[in-house]
Amino acid sequence: MDGHLGETLAVSSLGTTRSREWMHRVITLLEAALDQLHNQVHPAQRALLEAASLLRKQIDPEVAEAARERRGGLLAWKARKVRDYIDSHFTGRVLVAELGALVRLSEAHFSRAFKRTFGKSPHAFVITRRVELAALYMLQTEAPLSDIALRCGFTDQPHFCKLFRQTTGHTPAAWRRAQQRRCLTPCSGTDSRLNITR
Repeated sequence: MDGHLGETLAVSSLGTTRSREWMHRVITLLEAALDQLHNQVHPAQRALLEAASLLRKQIDPEVAEAARERRGGLLAWKARKVRDYIDSHFTGRVLVAELGALVRLSEAHFSRAFKRTFGKSPHAFVITRRVELAALYMLQTEAPLSDIALRCGFTDQPHFCKLFRQTTGHTPAAWRRAQQRRCLTPCSGTDSRLNITR
């Protein structure tokens, strides 16, 4: 019985080794194809990238993370660490130097990696988080806009109004009135999420 189990494990191990070898070969072929397509815009390029990414994740998640960092984005754990830090500090000053130091990257490298990961600069990301918090306060309290502005990390009410309008397309006062009117009408089946674009 023990001999049969040992043979089964050996065959399983051999199969796993061969599978990894084949996956590595496929990845190499996909990357070679991508190199040939590099200077051209081709519809197959995206499919090839996705296939290579899926194979990398299958054979070695750490290799996939390293590839992501080489392409210029933050590793998942670094992105989580930075986002958690921003979420707990965005009502105060959040400096790019602090964020970069948090994940041991220079300011310039961090800013590029952050934008590739989150789709916007660190400053724009912080502004978006502040606007979201301000919108929440406007929905849940009757506090004046000047108080909300200061509570959410804006320098003053005009600064808050300008950035809120840039982010949402509405002034804070108009947005608040619209939300209050929406809640006064029967809200059965309506979506209560904030109407803020990210």
